[in-house]
Amino acid sequence: MPSLARFHDLHAGQRCVIVCNGPSLNQMDLSFLQREIVIGLNKIYLGLDRFGFYPRYLVAMNALVVEQSRAELAAMTCIKFIGARAAAHLPQDAFTHHVAVLGPPMLFSTDITQGLREGGTVTHAALQIAFYMGFAEVVIIGMDHRYQFAGKPHQVTHLDGPDTNHFSSDYFAGQTWQNPDLRRSEVSYAAARQVYERAGRQIIDATQGGACTVFRRENHRQYFGLAPR
Repeated sequence: MPSLARFHDLHAGQRCVIVCNGPSLNQMDLSFLQREIVIGLNKIYLGLDRFGFYPRYLVAMNALVVEQSRAELAAMTCIKFIGARAAAHLPQDAFTHHVAVLGPPMLFSTDITQGLREGGTVTHAALQIAFYMGFAEVVIIGMDHRYQFAGKPHQVTHLDGPDTNHFSSDYFAGQTWQNPDLRRSEVSYAAARQVYERAGRQIIDATQGGACTVFRRENHRQYFGLAPR
């Protein structure tokens, strides 16, 4: 397994876009991402044919997600960062980089060779990886930060019918998933913002219609200099 240390400051001073999996992606023309360094999350492969871009990196931490997607994730040709526990579901030749998951009290790891904190959301893991790689500017899209679910946060439930919480109705349809914890996610995001700003870097939330209030918000078309629609 190649060392994670080779990614340290690999993209120092550059910009990346973290593409989350919210339904708002369906309202966007994502072809502009062909010109950006993209970090995709979890089951982003479900939309790549119609979205018109391919990620350079992919991050997946949740063991349920990786187990459900093992064939598709293994087939992806981008560089993959997979949580150490979740990686057991992938074949050894899937070219994954295993990342250990840390527990309390650390909220944000600046050195992923020592592990990182999941923080209730794969987006937080991706922010730690992006920081380690030296990105000075991280733009997030598709982080709708709203879900419909029954039960308590973190509870594992079975989804009957189409998935309305993600960009694809097939995302968790007929499968088990872990209920989100938005409060814990917000605590994690606040820690990420603090670390980035202390280092003179920034996180921008350019999600269309997103509900998260932690990061500075921008209209993605204006921010990326795209023609008005």
